[in-house]
Amino acid sequence: MRLNILHEIPQDQRLRDQWNGLAWGMERPEVFYTWEWSMAVGRAYHSSLKPLLLLAYEGDALAGVVALATDQAGKQISFLAGSTADYCDFICRPEHRAEFVDSVFGELARLHLPILRLANLPADSAASRTLQSAAGGHGYRVFSRPAYCCAQIGLGSAAERQKLKDSVVKRKALRSYLKGLEKTGAVTVDHLTEWNSIQAALPRFVEAHVARFRADGRASNLASAERQKFLYGLAELLSAAGGLVLTRLLAGDEPVAWNYGFQFAGSWFYYQPTFDARWRQFSPGFCLLSKMVEQACDDPEIRLLDLGLGEEGYKERFANAYRQTLHATVTDSRAVRLRERVRYHAAAAVKASPRLEHWVRRLVGRASTENAKP
Repeated sequence: MRLNILHEIPQDQRLRDQWNGLAWGMERPEVFYTWEWSMAVGRAYHSSLKPLLLLAYEGDALAGVVALATDQAGKQISFLAGSTADYCDFICRPEHRAEFVDSVFGELARLHLPILRLANLPADSAASRTLQSAAGGHGYRVFSRPAYCCAQIGLGSAAERQKLKDSVVKRKALRSYLKGLEKTGAVTVDHLTEWNSIQAALPRFVEAHVARFRADGRASNLASAERQKFLYGLAELLSAAGGLVLTRLLAGDEPVAWNYGFQFAGSWFYYQPTFDARWRQFSPGFCLLSKMVEQACDDPEIRLLDLGLGEEGYKERFANAYRQTLHATVTDSRAVRLRERVRYHAAAAVKASPRLEHWVRRLVGRASTENAKP
């Protein structure tokens, strides 16, 4: 297995086709593993991330891809898509996984790169199981901890789909909210998949997301020019490949909720939803997700609705399965690994004790107040 290192994502059709072929050959293919995703990240975040792309070849055939990035100092490494993708992984066919991961760590050790922080690695990934031995063989130490538990809706058999659909559409709260929205006009759902229509609809989606967070006293990640550039660029690339779906809930002609999502390899991803805060009393986001579940149950090509990162309470009302992700710190320093381990277990102990957590919050708040004094 021969490794090539690149510092940009090439605009190369042959590489694109082979890369995406590997993504489809993964045990659980995800849109986040595609060439399009890495290209969109590279274009949008070029001022803050430096791509470190490792390509493995057997002869002329691409056998493995891992898209990494270095910080500005060039000392710390992460997955290139770590801050945008719900799942990140080493992309190759299962039979090449151990050899590929081992080759990657051998190359990183040769480059004297001291620390990797790998976010959102699926716990059920074969790479997560081989990480310890592969990294250890090249002088690295690994500390891996649970990160997110992603809620999912598995659709199952025809009978299971019908049961799930009935449980959703018969909810009293849903019927009440839809009745309120129907005072404006018929409630419908549309799915935008062509770039021109998506491009025309995105400004309203961004505006609604920013306004909703501001109304709650929070900052939307879409207030960032980089994040907006990423979503626009990703939509253009993925719509050409047939993977992007911007779903809208409309009351009459008025869009009241959106989901910027993906349909890929039998999964429908609930990636970045939002709603118009002026319609909050009718829970348009809840109505949109309910409608998506209803439609997914009627579509035999969709096997899973993935609700993604985040443990929002409303997801619990729909989920019937979960997928765990990990955060792995890989370092050549025993002290760094120990510090990561102590920090994690201390935080877990604080969280497990409401009294201790309250005391720590008070202490941090007091320190912040003292630091703010002139």
